Amino acid sequence: MAPDLMTRIVADLTAAMKCRDVVRTSVLRGLKSDLKYREIEKGEPLTEADCQQVLRSAQKKRRDSIDAFQRGGRADLVSKEEGELAVITEYLPAELPDAELVKLVREAIAEAGATSPGEMGKVMKPAMTRVAGRADGNRVRQIVTEQLQALAESA
Repeated sequence: MAPDLMTRIVADLTAAMKCRDVVRTSVLRGLKSDLKYREIEKGEPLTEADCQQVLRSAQKKRRDSIDAFQRGGRADLVSKEEGELAVITEYLPAELPDAELVKLVREAIAEAGATSPGEMGKVMKPAMTRVAGRADGNRVRQIVTEQLQALAESA
């Protein structure tokens, strides 16, 4: 496993336990467990990309929960999930700014030769490869859709 990330999580977990930070302790225990489980499942040490994938998955689960709880009017649970999401986000690289993401999406569109929104599937794979975990897939999909619609309208 990426020793620097696991070392950081274990050290932060110890500090959170000493400070009696219940939310942080719970989230870090969960992340440590998820990473260990993924390493056992893979059968070899995790790479940095593997670790980021596990953390992005945990991040996505929290975002999905926040959306569901907001629709259900559960402000208490929204607040809890947002706190957990904030802890997870600390361990991920910063997300790409919109301008850079648009540039990468345009490159992917040019590579795929797409000209209409119906060709979004052709664009998503090269776009996600370029993004390399530095942006949420839903955000990438939204920008791909916007760019393809703009292309279709200008043609």
